[in-house]
Amino acid sequence: MPRKDLLDIASLDREEIEVLLDQAVPFKELFTRSVKKVPALKGKSVLMLFYEPSTRTHSSFEVAAKRLSADVTNFDVAQSSITKGESVRETVETLQSMRTDYIIVRHKSSGLPGTIARLTKASVVNAGDGAHAHPTQALLDAFTIKEKFPDPTGKKVLIVGDILHSRVARSTSTILKKLGLQVSYLGPGSLVPRLGPENIQRFTNYEEAMKWQPDVVYLLRVQMERQDVQFFPSIREYHKLYGVTDARLEEIRQRGLYIMHPGPVNRGVELCDAVLDYERSLINDQVENGIAVRMSVLYHLRPNA
Repeated sequence: MPRKDLLDIASLDREEIEVLLDQAVPFKELFTRSVKKVPALKGKSVLMLFYEPSTRTHSSFEVAAKRLSADVTNFDVAQSSITKGESVRETVETLQSMRTDYIIVRHKSSGLPGTIARLTKASVVNAGDGAHAHPTQALLDAFTIKEKFPDPTGKKVLIVGDILHSRVARSTSTILKKLGLQVSYLGPGSLVPRLGPENIQRFTNYEEAMKWQPDVVYLLRVQMERQDVQFFPSIREYHKLYGVTDARLEEIRQRGLYIMHPGPVNRGVELCDAVLDYERSLINDQVENGIAVRMSVLYHLRPNA
């Protein structure tokens, strides 16, 4: 039975993940052509419903939809009746009357995209909900890693930072495990949850984590806006203990490790400026791959497929 929505990574099996990643390859090849559009979703409508601010994810979905020839509508939450107390159900019923084919949702509340999916016939894509899931980020991360390691089985990815509040850490670690990679977490003890998958190692010391010999160091953005209490002494202290400093970057270069980051980057916190010029930084690759992967997702969920 065709899939209607994409709400998380946990509900995808490896075969469907592979289909989505393989489908993204020809879409990325379009980027080098003079005409970058295909008529795959011509006549279909995509509604962008972002309750939280976003630059990368929002623009990536919008470009992806337009390159598939879909019509895109940006729903301005700040100017809508939501500010007057309109419920999510009322908003969805209003949007449903517009006969939209897709709704791309970002919201601070975990599970809300799933609620919307149950209320509408449109295909709903979760563009990030609270600390729960960010499935398309996970897919683009996996796609980026597979470009460097076509058979990534057994490769090691060290995810560094605010694991506790990170939907990226949850979704990306889930997809990587499904694809046969090894994953470990590094961060302050207050930000690395003790409970979780038993097969994910947890480190609180950078040097100990590097002895694990990762192939990829994945830095998470420190999400100060999601922290209602202070989880570490200071930004300076965090960078010193867990960030990629100039000295650590040199060690990473000597080891030939790849560096990833979901963006936006907090310079001087997760990484030093020199990382952005590091030859094995995949940060820009992630941004480009995000468009191809989201094209694949929209195509995969296309109505009447």
